[in-house]
Amino acid sequence: MLIIGRMTPSGVNPNRERFSRELAALHVKPLWERVMRLQPGTAAAPAIWHWKEMQPHLMRAAELITTQEAERRVLMLENPALKGTTFATTTLYAGLQVILPGEIARTHRHAPNALRLIVEGEGAYTAVEGERVTMRPGDFVTTPGWTWHDHGNPGSEPVVWLDGLDTAFANLFGAHFREDYSSETQPVTRVEGDAGARYGANLLPLEYRAPGHGSPLLSYPYTRTREALERLSKNGAPHPAHGYKLRYVNPATGRHPFPTMAVHVQWLPQGYAGSGYRSTDGAVFCVLEGTGAVTIGETRFAFDAHDVFVVPSWEACRLQAGADCVLFSYSDRAAQEALGFWREGPA
Repeated sequence: MLIIGRMTPSGVNPNRERFSRELAALHVKPLWERVMRLQPGTAAAPAIWHWKEMQPHLMRAAELITTQEAERRVLMLENPALKGTTFATTTLYAGLQVILPGEIARTHRHAPNALRLIVEGEGAYTAVEGERVTMRPGDFVTTPGWTWHDHGNPGSEPVVWLDGLDTAFANLFGAHFREDYSSETQPVTRVEGDAGARYGANLLPLEYRAPGHGSPLLSYPYTRTREALERLSKNGAPHPAHGYKLRYVNPATGRHPFPTMAVHVQWLPQGYAGSGYRSTDGAVFCVLEGTGAVTIGETRFAFDAHDVFVVPSWEACRLQAGADCVLFSYSDRAAQEALGFWREGPA
């Protein structure tokens, strides 16, 4: 029989300490000694990567290592509070990738879903399952999980894009598979624009059956996105916290483009000062146009075009615009909504 005993003058119960050690030897932990977080939010911290600092390092990386050596020449944006994880938030990966004229990033596939936001330069492409997609600044390009993909740059200038992946989900479930293709590039089996013609006009082929969980539309051109934002801004006042905000959708379902990641774009008009807002999804933002500032909790960052910043889960966020500003973002909201966890509110 266990005798709990009395507390020592210092407040320590030796019998209880001994009991905890006995349990530890059996790989058991008393519930009353748990130290895990039991409140909203994560360990991730607000963070920003300024383009004026990152761009020279990307060009330096291009001098120091080839795509053959690195396979993917990427500078990973690791949250300062998540050192060693390679993640920008606890669930999302972010990295800036550069490809030079004449280079190819060889074909492979992996379980995590990936997105590309083209930051700078033209002339490169992403090929997904036999279709090449030309990449232009501001375009959002999808690479659903377990699809063959490669990148190439037959153009005349370096091209940089932001990679966003849901790698942490595959790691969590022990389902992070990866495979290299038998050759450097995959054969082109569909003409460019095929996916857009089939799925990008609010129409679907009669025989369409969803082959996977991601969007069948490979590219969401920025020219269309920018036009939609501009039209939206002429039809009413901006949202008090978001400005004019749209979500990208899977045209076959109306849901998010990926089962785990939600993707958004928003326009903050010149002089906009947003109210406080918070939600449980951790988000990665990239500034497509304009200047402004974001206050996350007690931290304030001024931002410029191409800067990338992170708003962690349940942190109060306030957005401000100097010049007209367009923000692209992706978050784990899709997964949270599917699991019934997602919440939002004023801050």
